[in-house]
Amino acid sequence: MQNRRTFIRQLGTAGLFLASGIGSTAVYGRSKSDHITILHTNDVHSRIDPFPLNDTKFPGMGGFARRAALIEKIRKEEEHVLLLDAGDIFQGTPYFNLFSGKPEIELMSKMGYDASAIGNHDFDGGIDNLATRAGEGSFPFLCANYDFSDTPMNGKTLPYKVFNKGNLKIGVFGLGIELAGLVDKRSCGETRYTNPVLTAQKMSRLLRHDLKCNLVICLSHLGYRYDNNKVSDEVIAANTRGIDLIIGGHTHTFLDEPAVRIAADGKKVLIAQTGWGGVRLGRIDFSVGGEVKHFSHSSIIKKTFNYTIG
Repeated sequence: MQNRRTFIRQLGTAGLFLASGIGSTAVYGRSKSDHITILHTNDVHSRIDPFPLNDTKFPGMGGFARRAALIEKIRKEEEHVLLLDAGDIFQGTPYFNLFSGKPEIELMSKMGYDASAIGNHDFDGGIDNLATRAGEGSFPFLCANYDFSDTPMNGKTLPYKVFNKGNLKIGVFGLGIELAGLVDKRSCGETRYTNPVLTAQKMSRLLRHDLKCNLVICLSHLGYRYDNNKVSDEVIAANTRGIDLIIGGHTHTFLDEPAVRIAADGKKVLIAQTGWGGVRLGRIDFSVGGEVKHFSHSSIIKKTFNYTIG
């Protein structure tokens, strides 16, 4: 395994050598309007290196260096970009066992992530470790339905953040999954979970109506869909108003393009998720003009390609 500092130094060099594939595009309306490119990941699970070449599902795919190079390329092509993660940054490789999430946060900061949700596995090193990691990154952890008042995470998160990109005002808020049954009490301490549906409606109303955001995005680690009555992204979409996009995680769902669902007000809401392990980088382009949105999506699949670290 590479030394962590050496890997971080090499990350920028790796970005010089890149090939990529871009998938299909869907369009919902057109107008002269302002443009924003949303890039997103979820459930990367400490996959800093690509999957091994002998992996049966994702041979040679993924890797932070390749993702960083692709993000850099897109930023050179697009004026306004938001880079978001839907949680479960940690756990899954020896990097987490050895370094407790520090290299993941350093590398995401180097890539210029704008915000992340909190996943259940982000508690795997304990809540003290999560609080330490949250204080090290250049990006905020967003979670509106966890009450961390009596934990070391108090003051380490935001319920939402507003981003100004050109003439656009984009509101992003976070939702976390119920931790009972998923996370040992010793790892999450006195974290209190509150109703995500009610929280989502409160956040969307605040961002859409009070703060006058053009776009409202939910970063969710609830999961895409369940067979029972457990709250999921689909439940959030159907029972709230004012959310444009839900970027999800937890269920490791590979959506080749965003699912279109109907919100409580009859308007469309999109749900996106990129599987797991960092083998995909999701891309969604919005152009906003009044009530008209131009929407396109590319699922940028990290395939095997050759690059050299000099």
